Amino acid sequence: MRVPRRLGLVLSVAALAGVSAVGTVTAQAATPPPITREACTVAGGQISTSPGGGAVCALPDGSRQPIA
Repeated sequence: MRVPRRLGLVLSVAALAGVSAVGTVTAQAATPPPITREACTVAGGQISTSPGGGAVCALPDGSRQPIA
């Protein structure tokens, strides 16, 4: 009887660890990497600046990336 309880506990801990790892990966993937001004213009993007926000590249696919 103890084996199923331990197995359940191990599986529960593994499931929780997997969920937290996925959350971390998702959070990192949500922030696009910076792009250079040259790469932005080559990709057909438009550079815009906002007060206090820095420069941003708006790409043709609708995504926005910060300028490095």
